[in-house]
Amino acid sequence: MEKPVRKFKIQIPKFDLQQVMEFCRTKLTQATAETIAWVGVLLIHAATIPTMIALMAGLTDKTPPIELVLFIWGGLALFFIRAAILKDMLNVITIGFGFLVHAVMLSLVMFK
Repeated sequence: MEKPVRKFKIQIPKFDLQQVMEFCRTKLTQATAETIAWVGVLLIHAATIPTMIALMAGLTDKTPPIELVLFIWGGLALFFIRAAILKDMLNVITIGFGFLVHAVMLSLVMFK
């Protein structure tokens, strides 16, 4: 008795251009906007770090202008409040950690 021969069907996935366009309009746009927001917050956090490190290392005695520091902290505080209102815990934690790092660095500069 012979065994029956099985024939396999090759399935080629269908490419639906409408679904791809809808994904780009919704999910991809949202991911890009979130990425840009994260990079912006990280750049704001990093604005005074080089000066603080130079102060702690003794390479300079020139501090950043107080207006710069106040505007950066004010902007971060507003981002923090926005994240808290929207219950965006990832941003709350990130911005809170940034505040903590800046406070520690500032205290190391002031009380060295």
